[in-house]
Amino acid sequence: MNNQQPLATQHCQPRKGKEHALDQAAITTLLPQLPGWKVATDGKSLVKDFRFDDFHRTLGFINAVGFMANHEDHHPDIEAGYGHCQLLWSTHDVGGLSLNDFVCAARVEALLER
Repeated sequence: MNNQQPLATQHCQPRKGKEHALDQAAITTLLPQLPGWKVATDGKSLVKDFRFDDFHRTLGFINAVGFMANHEDHHPDIEAGYGHCQLLWSTHDVGGLSLNDFVCAARVEALLER
């Protein structure tokens, strides 16, 4: 894990196999860097619900996340409706959370700072 470089400036790396799954100590260390994000009840994904004034802004956010996700080759599960979008990041190849999930969640937060 690269703790010296901010998460939002890192890039996803290929992570296949259980050896890339983060343990609870790593998750506990990384999660405070992502305000509002939570570990899902199953412990296998990061989740956050984003609120917007209307569907137009929600869709714009989804498109920005999609562009970033394609660039990183790491894609979230997305649930959207009028004025909200829920993102779930998980690394299926490791059966839970990897550093890629935290990097992408941080990159989403950076999108909102612009």
